[in-house]
Amino acid sequence: MATIDPEKAPHDHATSPDTLDRTHSHLVNEDRLRRSLSARQVQMIAIGGTIGTGLFLGTGKALATGGPASLLICYSIVGAIVFVTMLSLGEMAAFVPVAGSFCTFAGRYVDDSFGFALTWNYWFNDAVSTAADLVALQLLMQYWTDTFPWYALGIIVWVLIVLANIIDVRAYGELEYWLSLLKVVTIIIFIILSIAVNAGGNIGYGYIGGKFWTKGDAPFVGGIGGFASVFVTASFAYGGTESIAITAGETRDPARVLPRVVKNVFWRILLFYILSALMIGLNVPYDYPGLSTKSSRTSPFTIAFQMAGSKAAGSFVNAVVLTSVVSAGNHALYAGSRLLYTLGANGHAPKVFTKLTRYQVPWVAVITTSLVSIVLFSLSFAGSGQVWTWLQNIVGVSNQLSWICIGISSLRFRAGLKAQGKEHLLPFVNWTYPWGPILCIVLNCFIVLVQGWSSFSPSFGAVDFVSFYLELPVFVLMIVGWKLMKRTKLRRASDMDLETDVYTKEDIEPEQKGWQGKGKRIATWFCF
Repeated sequence: MATIDPEKAPHDHATSPDTLDRTHSHLVNEDRLRRSLSARQVQMIAIGGTIGTGLFLGTGKALATGGPASLLICYSIVGAIVFVTMLSLGEMAAFVPVAGSFCTFAGRYVDDSFGFALTWNYWFNDAVSTAADLVALQLLMQYWTDTFPWYALGIIVWVLIVLANIIDVRAYGELEYWLSLLKVVTIIIFIILSIAVNAGGNIGYGYIGGKFWTKGDAPFVGGIGGFASVFVTASFAYGGTESIAITAGETRDPARVLPRVVKNVFWRILLFYILSALMIGLNVPYDYPGLSTKSSRTSPFTIAFQMAGSKAAGSFVNAVVLTSVVSAGNHALYAGSRLLYTLGANGHAPKVFTKLTRYQVPWVAVITTSLVSIVLFSLSFAGSGQVWTWLQNIVGVSNQLSWICIGISSLRFRAGLKAQGKEHLLPFVNWTYPWGPILCIVLNCFIVLVQGWSSFSPSFGAVDFVSFYLELPVFVLMIVGWKLMKRTKLRRASDMDLETDVYTKEDIEPEQKGWQGKGKRIATWFCF
């Protein structure tokens, strides 16, 4: 596989207007995001960006509305789509590791209006995701008490993740590393325990086997509408996988690290999701009390530990799920702030969003994104369970639009490389090209259109319809509006910019000094 020669590969450092400073024979740019995230942190962030509220809490809603078969099938289909999407994205991000990642690629390889709409869409996605995670805290707290003030914990966690994101990117990376590690360990324990519960190690159920797959309306609950609606829940759950490429602008040696993330970590995530979905469908009946109502949710993970006969274990798992929500909110705020920074850098938003702290953190973008999320969080007075469902639908559709755009950008990117004779410079090659991106585009378009079936049957639900389809006209209007206003044109393959930001070994910045004790190396085998 060809690699980029740092002496021959094109890059724009010589002509960059940014202020450059040479330190220890490395190139350090004080006006851009600092490459401070280590391979250890990026690997765990890749897991943490996907294992969150959608798995721990969303699977319960999916089981209640679609049944165990819908849960397993839809999570498997969406997982396969995201894997192909990650291969396409990893190919581009390893070649051009920029903070805006796939949003920047959409503007650079397709059309500036396309990139404009996608970046604003995904920024709003992350702001909504942060709010959804704050709302989920209230739902999880109801496992212990209904009297705890819903806003108090949300505000405390909001302050915590804002501080983690604004102090230094290393603070974000370290917090996300340990929270993600805790989630991985919990899921492994859950899978092992679930096997024991299914085999009879439970209270009051005996040997379970597959009897819940034939109970009542199972395995498919709610007919075609119930099945289709699980797609948006699964898309919400997998959302964030693609945002790992946003860390490319702050990752050391991204041409080496990102391909490893794409090839190794996602398989483990896929394994966690499918195995978890299978065990949840086997062990938890779709009509379990409190699994999914307008006012409450109970995590299937918590239920499984309860079934094993330990209330204390159930409380422990619920506490772990709470930390996963914090992790998911932390990751969403990080990704959203970097996209708002990219919007300012690309001229799609005011330049004030590119202001950096002395640690090169986009503090204005962090504050703005966090303020939008806390405003959306305040809507949960209308009923936290229902609001969380609406926010989940909006985020799920937004994720699907992003995956469609990544597929389109991948096809255009390859066309540009071929036209300019630069395919040999790719440090990582997407082996599914071209059928992978094409299949991703077609399947996602189909899912986006059919998943709102439940809002039409048995009766039309106006609010549900809006949450399923609001993103579509807004996205199209943003493309058309920016195109008309700026007179943008489709990028021709021969004229694409395949030189700016192309990665070279000169871009590796010196390792940050700090404590490197044994504690930081615990569970390294999870990453490599």
